[in-house]
Amino acid sequence: MSSARFKLHSLTVGVAMTIFSASIGLAQSDTLSAQESDPQVMGWMKGFPPPEDKIITQPDSVYFSFPRLRWSVCHIRELLPTKEISRGLGVPIPLKYLPPHELEKERQLIDAITFRPIGSDNEMTWGESFYANYTDGILVLHKGRVVYERFFGCLNEYGKHAAMSMTKSLTGLLAEILVVEGKLDENALVSEIVPDIRNSAFATATVRQVMDMTTGVRYSEDYADPNADIWIYSAAASPLPKPEGYKGPNGYWEYLQHVQPEGKHGEAFHYKTINADMLGWIISRVSGKSVTELASDRLWRRMGAEQDAYMTVDGKGVPYAGGGLSAGLRDLGRIGLLMLNEGVINGERLFPAEAVQKIRRGGDPAKFGNAYPALVGGSYTSLWWVYPGNRGVIAARGVHGQTIYVDPTAQMVVVRFASFPKPQNPLIDPTTLPAFEALAQYLELK
Repeated sequence: MSSARFKLHSLTVGVAMTIFSASIGLAQSDTLSAQESDPQVMGWMKGFPPPEDKIITQPDSVYFSFPRLRWSVCHIRELLPTKEISRGLGVPIPLKYLPPHELEKERQLIDAITFRPIGSDNEMTWGESFYANYTDGILVLHKGRVVYERFFGCLNEYGKHAAMSMTKSLTGLLAEILVVEGKLDENALVSEIVPDIRNSAFATATVRQVMDMTTGVRYSEDYADPNADIWIYSAAASPLPKPEGYKGPNGYWEYLQHVQPEGKHGEAFHYKTINADMLGWIISRVSGKSVTELASDRLWRRMGAEQDAYMTVDGKGVPYAGGGLSAGLRDLGRIGLLMLNEGVINGERLFPAEAVQKIRRGGDPAKFGNAYPALVGGSYTSLWWVYPGNRGVIAARGVHGQTIYVDPTAQMVVVRFASFPKPQNPLIDPTTLPAFEALAQYLELK
């Protein structure tokens, strides 16, 4: 690697860890348990000033490595510039809870639920899975009421947590709303809406192909390859000053204008973050609003949100539509309720039911492939995961264990924030999916 490229790599690696929500972690270790790696136990950023070896800051390139990431996921705004998703000035509408004594009893019952992780001969309890998955916060709603809520690690009821690639599903929902309202043509070519993209591989893709990630575009997220596209994209998106001699694209959108083709549009599902950022540009052009403004106007201001949310931005102030969201646990519970109730919350319809119905119908399972073993037979559409089976489960997913899991059969929503040591969700799906299924079966009997 050349000296100039090494400097660029060093500058952007830390930013990429957050920006692309798929960090490898430069000093990962699997030896610390969830309890041992609790940020309070580790002592990160404690003291005035903190001890030198307990400081986590930018542009320190290891702030998203384990165990530091267990602090960083709750403090993104202290590490990167952000743009607010305003909840407005109205009074929050509290979520409905079981009475306190019933809530505590239900927690004990749920913690005792047993299941067998995929590929294991041993049973595990729900309470044990809380720690096995390095959970920072979890919320369970059943029939519109909170029946389980716990916080751990860096998170409490007042805090916000990185949503990682669950951001994509927020972007996809906003796009689907515009489609069903007739404001966005899903069959239009991307270049018809964003002419700036005319020389990019995205130009000849349809909006629907972008929404379903079936575009034929070249983009590699192989962090072990110093020449992978991820490093060019992270350098472009970095909000930090570009190094001397840098001649690459500046910002998400400038990068997207130079994406090269790979494969054929519409042929197969390939999970590539740049699709979400392309969709963010599309809905911004159609609506005349940034993704953060649109999320505020259509969702946060109207759903009774408790807290403002925020998204990281590139050096030109463009929100990261593919992974930049940080929000409160309960507010993502409200998003889950909107998906469960097909656009209705607190007795008010926020968007047409057809937006959720289209997502639930899913994409083409034949195009989904087998890259996600626990989800084979499912599909991906509008940047939402559609699970296999007949329960109608849909989910938003983000690396390190983030999820909004919506099971309409059980009338259940689960929102989990986590900081699992490694980014790949297939590593914890064998524990997560049977745990959620066991919980659904338990609640169906209530």
